[in-house]
Amino acid sequence: MRSTTLYRVLAVLLVLIGVALAWNHFGELNPLELHPVPRTLLGLAAGVCIGIVAAPLMGVAGGVLLIPIVLLFAVDIKIAGSLALAISLPTMLVAFARYSRDRSFEVLRANKGFMLAMASGSIIGTILEVLSLVPSPKAC
Repeated sequence: MRSTTLYRVLAVLLVLIGVALAWNHFGELNPLELHPVPRTLLGLAAGVCIGIVAAPLMGVAGGVLLIPIVLLFAVDIKIAGSLALAISLPTMLVAFARYSRDRSFEVLRANKGFMLAMASGSIIGTILEVLSLVPSPKAC
């Protein structure tokens, strides 16, 4: 795919994600009233579509998963974030395996300091977020 086409596709996907998140924030979503089997099949179809698009096209794993989880299953956005992290792990592992074969990680070695700074900041941010979500003993 040409870079121009890829950028246009990414722009459309990101706008759709923004609209979906805004809709979730300002509107009320009700869960789909589906029996467990069709609901599971719909989740599987959403996962396949995301797997096709997320890692190879967008270079992401978890963020894109928030949208179908929130929209299809009307899961609270905070719970959806946790689910997206758990679901994204297999996507990231497959992407890592794929990219390691074609030497895509050489760019990481070339930018080692920047990568370590970003990874450290991400870890610190995650720890701070988790600590902010844990209820204090006084609240219990």
